[in-house]
Amino acid sequence: MRKLEDGNPSRKYQKFALIIGVTGIVGNSLAEILPLHDTPEGPWKVYGVARRPRPSWNDDYPIDYIQCDVSDPEQTQSKLSTLTDLTHLFYVTWANCETESENCDINGKMFTNVLNAVIPNAPNLQHICLQTGRKHYIGSLEAIMAKKFVHDPPFHEDLPRLDSPNFYYTLEDILFKEVEKKEGLTWSIHRPGVIFGFSPNSMMNILLGLCAYASICKHEGQPLTFPGTKEAWNSFTDASDADLIAEHQIWAAVDPIAKNEAFNISNGDVFKWKHLWKILAEQFEVENGGFREDGEKKSLGEMMKDKGGVWDEIVKEKGLLVNKLEEVGKWWFVDVVLSNEGMLDIMNKSKEHGFLGFRNTKSCFVSWIDKIKCSKIVP
Repeated sequence: MRKLEDGNPSRKYQKFALIIGVTGIVGNSLAEILPLHDTPEGPWKVYGVARRPRPSWNDDYPIDYIQCDVSDPEQTQSKLSTLTDLTHLFYVTWANCETESENCDINGKMFTNVLNAVIPNAPNLQHICLQTGRKHYIGSLEAIMAKKFVHDPPFHEDLPRLDSPNFYYTLEDILFKEVEKKEGLTWSIHRPGVIFGFSPNSMMNILLGLCAYASICKHEGQPLTFPGTKEAWNSFTDASDADLIAEHQIWAAVDPIAKNEAFNISNGDVFKWKHLWKILAEQFEVENGGFREDGEKKSLGEMMKDKGGVWDEIVKEKGLLVNKLEEVGKWWFVDVVLSNEGMLDIMNKSKEHGFLGFRNTKSCFVSWIDKIKCSKIVP
């Protein structure tokens, strides 16, 4: 854990950041990294916005927490228009609906509400970081599940948009339009793949779901069997460490060469789930059941639908933070990731622009599991 600089609490800040989605998987990393004295142009003064009350696991971050539902334009205007000292905006949130058209509508409104509250009222606003993701290249979740990939991996930033609704495109178009209203305001777009990180509030935290599944297997004395497909088990894929994504966004926010560009962001190595599965089993001291071709195949969502009572027993027995299984395990997302052949992106553009950060995926897999355990989310 990196430490804050000691000193006068009234020290001058160079930068003033607003994180929309501060309790999400990347927002959480930004909240930890931005206030540090060794962060580029830091320490930063940080405001963090989330829809729910501040969770206990977020309490020790030195940020000004603002509870605000950014889908409500009046509430957003009331709570964010007063932040007149902002220099940077990090937009790392999203809402999930039944259809992609609905996703375009709600996410577009949320982003517009934030920009309408911030841009006219923050005269020193310099840069907006917008986080989207790999869906930019592969389409909606419906397309992913149907395995209707238009672009062949590895994905690079110059690939054209797909001819189908995609709320990432909606967000980009809003960004491009709004930044023109303020002279000198710059932007960057960040496209991670599957993110490894820490956040009990994230809708797409695959590690949290895997940890909960492994804990239940351990509790019931069952082997940890892989719930996905043979293709996912055997194929190469990549991941994006949440801290690395945060560092990538901070780099783009302060380095002139990164302005007004879209970038992929992944760890820079590849892995197979068959190899990480062994590590997951070791971390929870459970038998590695691996991939089984025999027998009826069930999704993880089906396997876990009646395990709420088991999870309650584990929480009580191990003294964990009180939470329900459906809050911890986002099974739909785990099933999406583990049901498709691996996908890869290319990090050349970031490297050519000067970002040389990377992560060892196996190491970060273990370190995030450790943090999830230490925070008493899983045993």
